[in-house]
Amino acid sequence: MNRLEGKVAIVTGGAQGMGASHATRFVSEGAKVIITDINEEAGKTLEKSLGKDAKFIKQDVTKKEDWDKVVKEANDTFGQIDILVNNAGISVNKPMMEMTEEDYRRIVDINQVSVFLGTQAVVPTMTELGKGSIVNVSSINGLVGGAVGYTDTKFAVRGFTKAAALQLAPLGIRVNSVHPGVIETPMIKQGDAAEQIKAFSKFIPLQRVAQPEEITELVLYLASDDSSYSTGSEFVADGGLTAQ
Repeated sequence: MNRLEGKVAIVTGGAQGMGASHATRFVSEGAKVIITDINEEAGKTLEKSLGKDAKFIKQDVTKKEDWDKVVKEANDTFGQIDILVNNAGISVNKPMMEMTEEDYRRIVDINQVSVFLGTQAVVPTMTELGKGSIVNVSSINGLVGGAVGYTDTKFAVRGFTKAAALQLAPLGIRVNSVHPGVIETPMIKQGDAAEQIKAFSKFIPLQRVAQPEEITELVLYLASDDSSYSTGSEFVADGGLTAQ
């Protein structure tokens, strides 16, 4: 407990799913957390449940002005920023030849450009502190092939992580990427998706999908000082899928 005592974190896409798991655990470990999301209703509900150590800010992660607002409010409310978890992301479930340019650019903006904007936004504050940890949530599709658009951007997040880590290391800022496999969220419990995931589980060496909290443990490690000598690396939690 208290692995994040005295630290302030920003978690994007934090109102639900894995993001909510990260934010909740961070608060339980002593952090003060800025939760950002476009889902205002879910974000305010989570803020209320977490109490005074959490603040929700509605944010479009693709807009620089929204990042400026989030960083200002984080500093004004909690006094500093020690951790950024770039968790927001989407996928468009269409074959490449059915995907529009608008579809593709939307994936790139949310999954990739937002990571650049977020990193750029928090660096000045982290530089003043002389330290910081940025955790970029990629995917196993940042290591192996998958859907067009999603895979492209998740590989880009992995590459950006390495480039940013090298530039920011002299400032004491660490940057790492997390690569989850299949995670059990409300989305995959519905309709045909549930049956598809159940059938797919037999191809996972551990024979099951992950719970959001299992990925949170990895994100927590990278956010905390426990990972003080880790930067520019990818951390995989996929039940053994990419080991095959």
